[in-house]
Amino acid sequence: MRHLTSGRAWRGLLLTLFMLLAACGDRNVNWTLYDVKGHLPDLKFSLPGAGGKTVSSDDLKGKTVLLFFGYASCPDICPTTMAQLTAVLQNLGDKARDVRIVFVSVDPHRDTPDILQAYVDAFNKNAIGVTGDEKQIADLARRYRVAYQIEKPKPGDDAEIYDVTHSRGVYIFDNKGRARLLASETDSIEALTRDIRQLIDITS
Repeated sequence: MRHLTSGRAWRGLLLTLFMLLAACGDRNVNWTLYDVKGHLPDLKFSLPGAGGKTVSSDDLKGKTVLLFFGYASCPDICPTTMAQLTAVLQNLGDKARDVRIVFVSVDPHRDTPDILQAYVDAFNKNAIGVTGDEKQIADLARRYRVAYQIEKPKPGDDAEIYDVTHSRGVYIFDNKGRARLLASETDSIEALTRDIRQLIDITS
């Protein structure tokens, strides 16, 4: 399975962030993660969730949101990310009450909202799984510069057996829905915990 961590779009995003954000940040706060304040759009989405309900960014007002893109049958990166974010919430203790993980599937052909919610529930009961039709997912991915591609099944394989390539990264929004931080696959649980705790403290 391939992931687009070294893809043109992902490299371009990180390079831009390094160049533009080096001097930008909250005063007196030393971030370990990428500070994206003012350089990525606010949290905004409305997508199908489990049980036939629609989940939107309005439902998450007052919450610190950890948003990432993947798919339920991802063999490595997505379960690792879910496990890491779950560990972060455990480390946050009482502060985790107002933090939500939002997992957006880029594989709507196989991931129904109910399947996706069952997947995230296995890691964290407060996590939210959402997906949508191809246009909805493409629009949201474009909003946050996420690269992904659904590969064609190999000759002779079942139509439901195929790979999905996608960029990694966790987008962190404050309790007002503003994009604040971006975590890469190399950031540790400790770094995530530290910066999210700082973010909660300065926005509470």
